[in-house]
Amino acid sequence: MSASEIELKSYCVQTAADAKSASHELVCLRGEQIDLWLRESADQLIECTPKIIAANEKDVARKDEFGLTDAQIDRLMLDSSRIESIAHGLRQIASLPSPVGEIFESTVRPNGLQINKVRVPLGVVFFIYESRPNVTADAAAICIKSRNAVILRGGKEAFHSSHAIIEILQSVGQSHGIPRHALQLVTHPNRQAVDYFLALNESIDLAIPRGGESLIRRVAEKASMPVIKHFNGNCHVYVDKDADSEKAIAIAVNSKCHRLGVCNAAESILIHESIADDFLPLLGKQLSENDIEIRGDEAVCQIINTATLATDEDFEKEYLDAIVSIAIVEDLNAAIMHINRFGSGHTDAIVSENASTIQQFSNQVDTAAVMINASTRFNDGGEFGLGAEIGISTDKFHARGPCGLKELTTYKYICVGNGQVRE
Repeated sequence: MSASEIELKSYCVQTAADAKSASHELVCLRGEQIDLWLRESADQLIECTPKIIAANEKDVARKDEFGLTDAQIDRLMLDSSRIESIAHGLRQIASLPSPVGEIFESTVRPNGLQINKVRVPLGVVFFIYESRPNVTADAAAICIKSRNAVILRGGKEAFHSSHAIIEILQSVGQSHGIPRHALQLVTHPNRQAVDYFLALNESIDLAIPRGGESLIRRVAEKASMPVIKHFNGNCHVYVDKDADSEKAIAIAVNSKCHRLGVCNAAESILIHESIADDFLPLLGKQLSENDIEIRGDEAVCQIINTATLATDEDFEKEYLDAIVSIAIVEDLNAAIMHINRFGSGHTDAIVSENASTIQQFSNQVDTAAVMINASTRFNDGGEFGLGAEIGISTDKFHARGPCGLKELTTYKYICVGNGQVRE
C-alpha cells in the first residue's frame, strides 16, 4: 500500500471513529436544541443565498468537464427558489416530532415486568450521493434530527455547492451543542475513500447510496454494513378502461414531464386496449408538445406513427430523459404482469374509477408505493409529510419507500421491573 493510500485509509478510519463518538453525544441532546439548529440553519441558508449560488456556479461551470447530461445539470443547479425550498425542508423537519424515545409497543407480563419497545438511533450513517446539492441539507437534517451522526460523500460535480451548505450547517451547529463530528463532509476526492468507508462496519451502522444504478450496485456489493437502496426508478402509469380521460392525461403527463431526471418520474405508460384508439392520440399529442420521444409496442406504433418500436430493454429502462415507453395491454391482469416483470418496485400508478380494479392493482403490484389517481411524482418524503427524505428504498426489510426519520431508527427493549427474578 502506497503512502497516499495509507494516508487516505487513515483519514477514513479517523472520520468514522469521530462520527461514532459524536453519535453517542447526539443521543443526549434535547430535541429543542436540534430543532433550533434546523430553524436557524434555514435562516442562514436564505441569508447566504448569494454565497451558495456563487459556489454552485463553480460546479455548473465544470459541467462539460464531467460530461453531465441536461437532466444531471438540472439536478445540480441551484437558484434562490431552490435554496428557499431547501430551507423550507429544514423547517418542516424541525416541526416534526422526533421518533427517538417513542415507546411504540408495551406489554406487562403476568409477573408485573413491563416490556417496552423503544425507538433509538441507528448510530452512524454513511451517505453517498451524486450531483444534487439540495440532498446535502436534507440528509444532514434528517440524520441529526433522528440523532444519527452522518458522513456525507457527495459527488465531485457538486463539491463547491455541498461544501458551502455544510459550512453553514456546521457553523450554526456549534452554537447549539451539535457535536463537531456529528456532521462531516468527505473532502478527499479519491473514489477509493468510498471503499474504505464501506469496510468500517464497526464504526458505521448504515450505508445509503443515492444516485445512478452503477453507484448503488457498487455500494451494495462492497458494503460490510446494511444498505438502504433502490437500483432504479422504472415507474409506471396504468390507464384503466374505467379511467377518467381528463384525469389520466394530466396524471400521465405530469408523471413523465414534470421533472425528467428524478427517480419518481414515470418511464412507462400502460393503456387498456378498449380505450387506446381514443385515448392514445390525445396522450401522444400532449407528450409531443413536451418533446417526449415515444417507444411503443406494435399496437402503439400503429396508432402513433411517430413512435418507434420498443424492445424489452426499452420497457425495463429508467430513462431519466425525454423518452417514454408505452404499451397497450389486454386487461388489468396484463398490466399487473407487465409492471411486475419490467418494473423496479419504486412507484406505480393506476388511473381508474373502478374500486375493485383499484383494489386488485394495489394488492398485486409489487412496488414500494401505489399511487391511485395521482401522479408518481408524489412519492417523495416531503409530499408524504416526512419533512424530507434521505432516499427511497425498494428493499423489503427495515425500510421501504421514502425514508424519513423513523426509517433511520431501530429499537431496543427497555424492561422495567420491581425486583422480579426468574425462577
